[in-house]
Amino acid sequence: MRLGVPVEPDAATARGWARQELLDPVYHQRQSLLERVIGWIREQLEQLPSIGMSGGTWLLVVTVVVLVVVLVALRVAGPVRRAARRRSAPLRRGDDRRTADELRAAADAAAREGAWSAAVADRYRAVVRGLEERALLDERPGRTAHAAARDAGAALPAHAAALARGGDLFDDVVYGERPATAEDDATMRALDTAVAAARPVAVDA
Repeated sequence: MRLGVPVEPDAATARGWARQELLDPVYHQRQSLLERVIGWIREQLEQLPSIGMSGGTWLLVVTVVVLVVVLVALRVAGPVRRAARRRSAPLRRGDDRRTADELRAAADAAAREGAWSAAVADRYRAVVRGLEERALLDERPGRTAHAAARDAGAALPAHAAALARGGDLFDDVVYGERPATAEDDATMRALDTAVAAARPVAVDA
């Protein structure tokens, strides 16, 4: 919104402000829902008569319109930011040099305390670390859970789907702010057990 404007703009001026505000690029960043809301509001502004409403009333309408758009933008942008963060966030910190057994021990300790999110996170890290120790995955700094699941699935195709689900669960819990449950912990334990016992598929020369 503009600052230093007249207190009582005429109706045409107020409508112009509303249209100009809705053209702000901040509201147009590939958010289809937000774009539909903005489009609907602009259509309503075009259809409203230019008379019969005071400038003060129009100013109130403009304020309400902008508030609605901002609220919708915040609702839409939150999940988008979290999804982007999940796609780019590393599986573990660069200084985390724990072995698979150490990560499993940490997961067990967290589970005993009912800290399911920590248990799920360290259990999946143990899965990936175990594959690195078996040379089925290379040690790659900054690897994401999604990338780990994809690469591990190529080495262990029979477990590719379960690894992908494990990666999604890790992302949801660690970066998607979804609290883990005892069932999630059991799922990740089963994945760890299955992957640890799996043998890679031989590749024909």
